[in-house]
Amino acid sequence: MFEVNSKMNDERVEEIGENHVGTSAKTPLRADAFDISNEEKINRIQESVKDILQTLGMDLTDDSLQGTPKRVAKAFVNELFMGLDPANKPKASTFENNYNYGEMLVEKNIVVYSTCEHHLLPIIGRAHVAYISDGKVIGLSKMNRIVEYFAKRPQVQERLTMQVVQAMQEALGTDDVACVIDAKHLCVNSRGIKDIESSTVTAEYGGKFKNKETKQEFLDYLKLNTDFKNV
Repeated sequence: MFEVNSKMNDERVEEIGENHVGTSAKTPLRADAFDISNEEKINRIQESVKDILQTLGMDLTDDSLQGTPKRVAKAFVNELFMGLDPANKPKASTFENNYNYGEMLVEKNIVVYSTCEHHLLPIIGRAHVAYISDGKVIGLSKMNRIVEYFAKRPQVQERLTMQVVQAMQEALGTDDVACVIDAKHLCVNSRGIKDIESSTVTAEYGGKFKNKETKQEFLDYLKLNTDFKNV
């Protein structure tokens, strides 16, 4: 059965080719994803990376390469893909909007470092997140942390954009949330077509942000000059 399924999967991969494919707004995780400890995951990944490097013909007795499998494994589990673990989800502390601020709040230029799940190559860009309070406000740094949490996993940009909006909506108890992400994908820039200039823009609008005027106001804020180097 496994061999049949593997053949079918290989055929599907060939059919998809270089097409950009997403499935749903949820990260595809197995039910047993957290049955083993992070330490065990690091040990297993270390051996897998060692096998990859040896298959490529690398000499792992060289001083420069001896620690590479362990370094890669630790980076995968503790840093690059730490957002897979729900235990790392930031506590999105909210507060009552006691000052009755009723306009849009926009957090611009949140740095995005993620990893394309199709080639495991970096996605680097900026996220812009906005919401309109319906009685609650959220700490500014929490918006950055929400972006970071969902970015730190194998991703597609469309899903990342939707997950940020959904997490903000859940925390704030309102649909009035929007997110735009502009990012470079190294799977496009460094391989395949090798287009180093192109970037990908995705957007997700909820609630009032679906209105043309509100959406335009948000996009106009993104055009404001935020270079404060000389301040």
